[in-house]
Amino acid sequence: MKHRYLKKQVEADLAGKMVFVAGPRQVGKTTMGLSLPGSADGYLNWDIVEHRERILRRELPLSSLWFFDEIHKYRGWRNYLKGLYDGRSVGQQILVTGSARLEMYRYSGDSLQGRYHLLRLHPLSAAELGIDSESDFAQLLRLGGFPEPFFSGSEVEARRWSREYRNLLVREEITALEGIRDLGNLELLVLRLPGLVGSLLSLNALREDLQVSHKAIGNWVAALERLYALFRISPFGAPRIRAIKKAQKHYLFDWSLVPDDGPRFENLIASHLLKWVHFQQDSQGRDFDLRFFRDTDGREVDFIVTESERPVHAVECKRSETRPDRSLRYWKKRFPQCSAWQVTERKGKDFVTPDGIRVCHALNFLNRLA
Repeated sequence: MKHRYLKKQVEADLAGKMVFVAGPRQVGKTTMGLSLPGSADGYLNWDIVEHRERILRRELPLSSLWFFDEIHKYRGWRNYLKGLYDGRSVGQQILVTGSARLEMYRYSGDSLQGRYHLLRLHPLSAAELGIDSESDFAQLLRLGGFPEPFFSGSEVEARRWSREYRNLLVREEITALEGIRDLGNLELLVLRLPGLVGSLLSLNALREDLQVSHKAIGNWVAALERLYALFRISPFGAPRIRAIKKAQKHYLFDWSLVPDDGPRFENLIASHLLKWVHFQQDSQGRDFDLRFFRDTDGREVDFIVTESERPVHAVECKRSETRPDRSLRYWKKRFPQCSAWQVTERKGKDFVTPDGIRVCHALNFLNRLA
């Protein structure tokens, strides 16, 4: 892997507008940005005191590319960037990276609409790494997709990294951006969520478990989502399949934290699908979304990818090769034009059923998401 998958898109988009690159902390945004020509000379990080003073005094580098890292922690960042963009000289480029959903932090009433492209950088995936062996896939599943723990090749180092990452998220990022003060219970929530991956997320059960208000739990989960600690997916509902409509499921960007093998594998597939969906949204403007299916009779398909509310891919996760899941067969009968995949963690047979369901190892599916 020579360059991150977003680099070419960033370079292309900088020719026309500002580019915002958002994503989890330590996913590689700064490293990718610094690989762009001229970016090192124009780099300013809000977390570095000397850089912060230069930003506030508007003493900007003599560079054709201004690269602002973590500037969203400055309350007036939107107006600041709007002024720079509107008054920039011909050819001046502006790159902004941040460890939060930048479009959500609207501290200023002045909109940046029409002045930037938003791209979301995700952890490493099988397709980006060019993984083609079961052993390398097992390492990705075990260590997660963040560059530092993955390239360490060590489960011990990955666990140490995840612990330090959690402390940084709770003690610094949440405090700086969200103003949450009950950090003890918030950390208990962060520790509780990995064991609930893949099941329906009940805020009320979490509220009772932690003995806090429903509003507080809702706010904390939303804050963790804004800071790319987790993501939630909603059910795909259609009257003719009696689907549930309100309950959500959640997954972690660092799937190595999920304690049980089956949910961890499901989380990896969810993360790969979301990465592909976000890339299609951000680079092509396509109306893709990631959902799941569950009906009132208990039938469930792990993931449904939709385009313009029309299902195009259905994906069911299994640890080993088995007969096609009955819920996936039910889904395929009702949506015959939707491709259906049953992907497995362990290698087995690779075949297609008469009704069009592909059963194969996960890599045969994930490497198509390039």
